[in-house]
Amino acid sequence: MTDIGGFQDTVARIDLGEESIDYESIDDEDAKKYIGARGLGVKYVFEQGPDVDPMGPENLLAFMNGPLSGTQVTMSGRIAVCTKSPLTGTVTDSHQGGWSGARLKWSGFDGLLFEGQADDPVYAYIEDGEVELRDASHLWGKGVHETRDTIEEEVAGSYGKNLSLMAIGPGGENGVKYAGILNEDDRASGRGGTGCVMGSKNLKAVVIKSTTKMPQPADQETFKEGHQQAMAAITESDVTAPNEGGLSLYGTNVLMNITEEMDGLPTKNGVYTSTESMTESEGVDIDAERVSGENVRENILVDEPTCHSCPVACKKEVEVQTMHKGEEMNVRMESYEYESAYALGPNSGHTDRDAVALMIDRCNDMGIDTIEVGNMMAMAMEMSEEGKLEEGLDWGDTETMVDMIERIARREDDLADLLAEGPRRVAERKDAEDNSLAVKGQTIPAYDPRCMKGMGIAYATSNRGACHLRAYTPAAEILGVPEKVDPYEYEGKGELTAAFQDLHAISDSFDICKFNAFAEGIEEYVLQYNGMTGLDVTEDDLLEAGERIYNLERYYNNLAGFDGADDSLPARFLEGEAGIAGQGASEGEYCELEEMKVEYYDHRGWVDGVVPDEKLEELEIDIGPGTGVSSAGGAAAMGDD
Repeated sequence: MTDIGGFQDTVARIDLGEESIDYESIDDEDAKKYIGARGLGVKYVFEQGPDVDPMGPENLLAFMNGPLSGTQVTMSGRIAVCTKSPLTGTVTDSHQGGWSGARLKWSGFDGLLFEGQADDPVYAYIEDGEVELRDASHLWGKGVHETRDTIEEEVAGSYGKNLSLMAIGPGGENGVKYAGILNEDDRASGRGGTGCVMGSKNLKAVVIKSTTKMPQPADQETFKEGHQQAMAAITESDVTAPNEGGLSLYGTNVLMNITEEMDGLPTKNGVYTSTESMTESEGVDIDAERVSGENVRENILVDEPTCHSCPVACKKEVEVQTMHKGEEMNVRMESYEYESAYALGPNSGHTDRDAVALMIDRCNDMGIDTIEVGNMMAMAMEMSEEGKLEEGLDWGDTETMVDMIERIARREDDLADLLAEGPRRVAERKDAEDNSLAVKGQTIPAYDPRCMKGMGIAYATSNRGACHLRAYTPAAEILGVPEKVDPYEYEGKGELTAAFQDLHAISDSFDICKFNAFAEGIEEYVLQYNGMTGLDVTEDDLLEAGERIYNLERYYNNLAGFDGADDSLPARFLEGEAGIAGQGASEGEYCELEEMKVEYYDHRGWVDGVVPDEKLEELEIDIGPGTGVSSAGGAAAMGDD
């Protein structure tokens, strides 16, 4: 057990097949070494073993908060969902904002560990330190929004203030490999297929009812100092200042125009580096400004709700009236995000702002990842153009795209069934590797590695497949945080990426929003962590914990069969026969991945992408029970994927 501040010292282990619920304490040493949320969740997944079938009953699905979740710490409303990904075969964690993480903490839990498979659909109901499994047969087949409304009617008490819900839609039920988990505010654990794992367990939703029982700091004086310092940094930052900074005014979509102007926006399945390049080359009417945060704020913004303890309010709720197949559609949804707009808009060959809003809303209701489904449709469009699909998709065909989202979620036809499998399987079945934008089976978000070289090595070495949130190098390459670096320079990006990876492993394990990192640094993290927990860690101690978490994830992947050969990029971003050089400001540019990998591995102390024994020993990474591997680390213990 642990008496570290910020923890409830209770994790529920729920065997859905046996319908059994056990309550466990947190191991004190694990809490110190892996912090919580992402770190502790990955430790639980690791102990279950890297050889599990992602969609089998033995795969663990862990909902975890951290020692700072649900506290006064700014932007501390997040929750991590950790599991083995059915999309990539790697360990994965996917986070959502809103209030779910805080309410799980307030209800008396640090985590929920689901294993097994229910005979019939169920949902988990959590209140006052107890977990109950309830019948969800009447909810199966329903979208997330109808599921939310139905459960609201069933659960006594006020909705919104006291109730949180995390649910899957038809995408998760039907095994779409990139299905996500949505909460009542349409915040998503979107990446990696966590909703697919949830569906394989016949778990429709997790419902949490709680009053506000905010954990109090163990060391009030230290916490107060750290909190005041953090708030000052957030209010003074050009990026996060409430009602002044870019995120507060325009949300994540503040990046659309910025990235477009530097020719860093992948367009038309990554063939072009901006919509301007595409327009000049093809003579089409496409302009990224139409789907930008500025355009959204001026024309369709209706509200700016917040997550728990957040002064920034980056969520931009919109309402649009648009036509779809001759029918007038009125859509109000939260929120119009940058990566979603990129994948469902410019990367699919159009910039129809209202159609993008309709598609984001449809994805949220069906419970599938907006980035992945947008990129899958873009991949299909390029394959259609090359004659690789019998039934295809046309660039910018928004009417078909809107319908295709539900078709994929329900696997309604051959094309939808194919696209539901994700880029790796589509590439294998259709000899279409050159059309895939995936790394380790997950497609890239909205940053072109020919322009932002740090994103190239960050995508390649991400432990959960292509991802901007493992190491957000655009902070330095675009926004100048903590300092401005040349986005076209590749030297130094290996070390920069590793530093971001370790820092984000810390914030994900606290679990606080990454937007804190646009203003705060390790000093503020240490003060708030020590103040809440009552520990006395140093900056070096905390950074080592971040490094330990990242290496544990990499070691899990090594044991699952991944090594340096998997730290790759789509060929079109690399110089060579299949490469496509950047245009405009990035004219002639490719991503120098191999040079950056040498620097990165040297800094990490890895051998061809594998964690050696001496690194495991240095970081005191223990092999837990249930992994089925010997004490030999790295390559010696690797199995087949």
